[in-house]
Amino acid sequence: MALPPWNPFVDFEELGEPDMDLYEKNNNIIAEFTLPELDPDKTEITVKNNLLKIKGTTEKKEESYMRREIKRGFFERVISLPVPVKTENVEATYEKGMLKIKMEKEEEKEDKQKIQIKIK
Repeated sequence: MALPPWNPFVDFEELGEPDMDLYEKNNNIIAEFTLPELDPDKTEITVKNNLLKIKGTTEKKEESYMRREIKRGFFERVISLPVPVKTENVEATYEKGMLKIKMEKEEEKEDKQKIQIKIK
């Protein structure tokens, strides 16, 4: 039996980047991840420099699979947020296999300064 050719794109998918939805609702940015059997004690969520990072592990099952599509084990995902958020107001909840991270949007700062052009 011949081995299938190595496909790096398929193999990289197996590294554990969970599926995600990112949307805005009521002045919040919401990120939702599909993570079956998540262990909150083995999960780290950080928001820094306008980046949301989640990493951790989900329980691996030792079964005799005929087909395996649900990603389990180590996962990591880093997302550039579309707007600044208040890092002190980040909430994470887990329900029915979904990790939901709610981040309050930061007020836009008017730090633009008009520069006067000097004529010489």
